[in-house]
Amino acid sequence: MTSATFDLAIIGGGVIGLAHAYVAAKAGRRVAVIEKDVRANGASIRNFGFITVTGQERGDSWRLARRTRDVWAEVAPAAGLAIEQEGLYLTARSPEAMAVIEAFLMTEMGEGCSVMTAETFRRAGGGLGGDDLAGALHSRHELRVESRTVIPALTAWLREAFGVVFFNETVAFEAAPPRLRTSRGAIEAAATVVCPGDDFVTLYPERIASYGLRRCRLSMLKLADPGFRLPGALMSDLSLTRYRGYAALPEARALEARLRAAHPSAYEHGVHLIVAQGADGGLIVGDSHHYDRLPAPFAPAEAERDILDEYVRAVGRPPPPVLERWTGVYAVADDRTYLIDAPAPDVRLVIVTSGTGASTSFGIAERVIGDLLGVETGAAA
Repeated sequence: MTSATFDLAIIGGGVIGLAHAYVAAKAGRRVAVIEKDVRANGASIRNFGFITVTGQERGDSWRLARRTRDVWAEVAPAAGLAIEQEGLYLTARSPEAMAVIEAFLMTEMGEGCSVMTAETFRRAGGGLGGDDLAGALHSRHELRVESRTVIPALTAWLREAFGVVFFNETVAFEAAPPRLRTSRGAIEAAATVVCPGDDFVTLYPERIASYGLRRCRLSMLKLADPGFRLPGALMSDLSLTRYRGYAALPEARALEARLRAAHPSAYEHGVHLIVAQGADGGLIVGDSHHYDRLPAPFAPAEAERDILDEYVRAVGRPPPPVLERWTGVYAVADDRTYLIDAPAPDVRLVIVTSGTGASTSFGIAERVIGDLLGVETGAAA
């Protein structure tokens, strides 16, 4: 295929693979990325593009998200990537929800966050919010990019600015350096990072199987411009019982009991609400979660109704027309938010197992590249 020899070959051109390519190339290493499709077309382009810090699992994941957010803030202007929104507003509709927010603010994760009254949120949001709005959590940490355009733009920037070489429409049959066998011939590389997403069988299937991974199918919508501008990304109190940074707090038990009784269908379909807005004014809205080893490709209409019903409760206005619908699939684990495995001294297997790839990718990549290549990075402790 090529006579070039690379310091690092990365298998997988989604956000996790691109983050590893950036960290290694920035350190002066010659990098190749092997992507089985003509371009990244999986979970990395099918999500909100929401770099979420607030609500991530306490400890390691939260620190990785903080670091990843900072790297996105450096990379975006350098690569000409637009930051569509900043900050998060999580609305609460009950005393139980407000109790979770107050408890969260008492932890170290509450740094840079504040509680808003219903009136203060309505002023910030131009009158948005249902009649039962009790208050809101505001975080200034979050960033939001447009996934479907940012992933190809980031790919092009890595190619042009750092000389990263991309081998698209290429399947890697093995990942063992120094010679990788692919569908287009051999690639020589001193080390390899495998970022397979939800492909559990092509490379290292036995090692992946040992982690007991499943897949999650999510449903997403794009709505027309509603005629107002959100002050930041919007969530609702369903998220307080789903995101681990909130849900692990003792105060979340009473809220979950209340919400399960009030909205059983939302819990059956794993629905919580995120609303993000792009430069065109359109809203990216989701999402539902269905789990299996191989989730069927059929998205239930009831889940979409639950998402839109929660939109109405949180925003206080009817939803604009649906312009697009799609699903995405990602790897999940019950006992971890990501995994880093070492099948060989010069190989790392990296899978984000919590749907938080955009939020933790750069932090994870700095840790992996620092360990694998022995380079200095800004890795989260």
